[in-house]
Amino acid sequence: RTASITAAYVALKMAIDDALSRGQIEHSPLIGQVAAVSCGVVGGEPVLDLDYAEDSNAGTDANFVMTANGKLIEIQGSAEGAPFSKDEFAQLMALAEKGIGELIQKQNEALK
Repeated sequence: RTASITAAYVALKMAIDDALSRGQIEHSPLIGQVAAVSCGVVGGEPVLDLDYAEDSNAGTDANFVMTANGKLIEIQGSAEGAPFSKDEFAQLMALAEKGIGELIQKQNEALK
């Protein structure tokens, strides 16, 4: 799901840029760049971009959707076992910010 959101932004931006260049639209309807990433706590350690095995064994699982300027669009998180602490949430949030920053860079590279 998070990869789809990140890739969808690139596809949409490309389509809009094409429509602008053809004169089909006058202004871009985009109001910002977005990307999404998953995070979780696996074996007591915060992990960025969970693969299937990690996701299946995560004690906490969270998805973050954010803008390029760090604003939140969506946070979906759940404790798969024991409840998680505010500190663990803060660690996941920091990982998400780092990961989304890297994804934003990759999106920009793809759009060059």
